[in-house]
Amino acid sequence: MTERVEVVVVGGGAMGSAAAWHLARRGHDVVLLERFEPGHRNGASHGATRNFNLGYAQPEYLGMLQEALPLWRALETETGTALLDQVGIVNHGGPLEGYRTVARALAEHGFDAEFVPPREAGERWPGLRFEGEVLFTPQAGQVNADASVRALQAAAAARGARVRHGRRVTGIRVQGDDRVSVSAAVLDPVSGEPTGEEEHIEARRAVVALGAWTSALLGDLVPLPRLVVTQEQPAHFAVRPGEGRGPWPGFNHQPVADDPRYDYWPSPIYGMLTPGEGVKAGWHGVGPVIDPDARSFRSEPGQLAALQRYVREWVPGADPDAFTEISCTYTTTPTSDFVVDRHGPLVVAAGFSGHGFKFTPVIGRLLADLVDAPPTGPSPSPALFALSR
Repeated sequence: MTERVEVVVVGGGAMGSAAAWHLARRGHDVVLLERFEPGHRNGASHGATRNFNLGYAQPEYLGMLQEALPLWRALETETGTALLDQVGIVNHGGPLEGYRTVARALAEHGFDAEFVPPREAGERWPGLRFEGEVLFTPQAGQVNADASVRALQAAAAARGARVRHGRRVTGIRVQGDDRVSVSAAVLDPVSGEPTGEEEHIEARRAVVALGAWTSALLGDLVPLPRLVVTQEQPAHFAVRPGEGRGPWPGFNHQPVADDPRYDYWPSPIYGMLTPGEGVKAGWHGVGPVIDPDARSFRSEPGQLAALQRYVREWVPGADPDAFTEISCTYTTTPTSDFVVDRHGPLVVAAGFSGHGFKFTPVIGRLLADLVDAPPTGPSPSPALFALSR
């Protein structure tokens, strides 16, 4: 038997859940299909913290940040859930002129930016060590990823969306400009294995937000850019008792070119305090390329040792030898810009390249706009995110 709906959303991570929320708010008939059970750790939308980083100079991203703040607050109000904590972020290392460019762009978009000398920065944030001038963005902070996905799905369901976990989409068939068919295997909630039951859904639009599985499902249907899936391996480091306890802003730290003290860095580094878990720190986008269905969930030993060394040298408030490994995926485009576009009846969200979570409610709005847009005419999504860029 085939179920008919207006919009089917494939993928119940952050972006798919945000799309379902916006579509349900607009009164659309929506079904959301998610392969894994709630709270799973297999993709890119889990864990308690993601940096809400304002460190952009591009107007497209800064405009989205302006929109993201009130949308996060609207979701909090709608669900009664605290999601965004504006603890600020400190940015340091690398060439100072880059930070000055960011600060000017932030001011033009209504955000605050403050330069702090290294000694003063060390006094204000004793858990971290600084050598050069620091760019502090007080309206930045961190978002609770786990709570956000739960809130988005709850808000979507409260407005009539049907949220179904344990559905692995096995096929999508485009049957016209306004017709798409989706087949999904129903999985056992404990074993994750197929039960033998299948669901078949016909819809006017399908929103596909599958993260690391995007190319496998859409590679023959949509002209995707190259999407590279990596297994990233940050860690939580225990906060030292009575030392450098806070306040703890998030942090972004760039290596200094041609300085041998940074030779062991594989990339810039980011971090934040995850309440109850420790200081999260991780290299950005340099994990091993993987198949998302065949992951080790273990850190690459050399990168883990380098991460411990970083904490030992730059995070005096944390213990480099007391840590818990974390595993997540990045799906990265050649430019690190997102894919948010439509191809026929398929609306695609992909390639968030390790910096997309802060924009989640805005991406959901863009996906809903693409669902509502006429088949011809200008796209409501920025050209930066077009499939044809």
